[in-house]
Amino acid sequence: MIETGSDGDVCVVTFDRPDRRNALTPTALDDLESAVESADAPVVLLRGAGSAFCAGADLDAVADLPDREAAEAFARHGQRVAATIADGESVVVAGVDGAARGGGVELALACDVRVATPGATFAESGAAIGLFGAWGGTHRLPEVVGLGEAMDIALSGRVLDADEALRSGLVSRVVDDPRAVADEIAGNDPAALCVVKERLRDGADRAIRERREAEAFADLHADFER
Repeated sequence: MIETGSDGDVCVVTFDRPDRRNALTPTALDDLESAVESADAPVVLLRGAGSAFCAGADLDAVADLPDREAAEAFARHGQRVAATIADGESVVVAGVDGAARGGGVELALACDVRVATPGATFAESGAAIGLFGAWGGTHRLPEVVGLGEAMDIALSGRVLDADEALRSGLVSRVVDDPRAVADEIAGNDPAALCVVKERLRDGADRAIRERREAEAFADLHADFER
């Protein structure tokens, strides 16, 4: 269900279950986590095979969860995978082409950069079936688009096209080829990419962030060649 291939400074990780719109089972979540953790390239491109990016959790697997404990464990499982994407050393680019739904949106939110093709669409549609995305989306979505927009997206379940996603801040660019964005980022210094990601994601208070920023700059400067 997860295919991985390295090409220079970009590791391409593909949701590869096109007959189910790349919906994720627990096994696929494990495979995704392993693929991101083991990537030895400075940039990871996350993409989907076929006509969808990722439909989120496999609803058959969700329906088979036997009890509350199993349901909570499934949510924690997805949260852990999303955290692996967010906290890893590689810069992770979500290249959304086609439909991203539910958990697919949440995994994209965990990525460092999100870009969409003109045919991409996004929706948090869980409320329509009596659920909601619980792979970290309820805190990442408002962080990315703001609370008001997040409320609208998550409570309405409406589908955003690529231009709406761009206007909301859900994606940073609409491009024909997400790989080109991954290559652009990979053209920079790998050590600097890792440090900049870490610094931008630092959740400490300002004084601590600024101290860490200065220290990280000094560390990089030690290897700087004029």
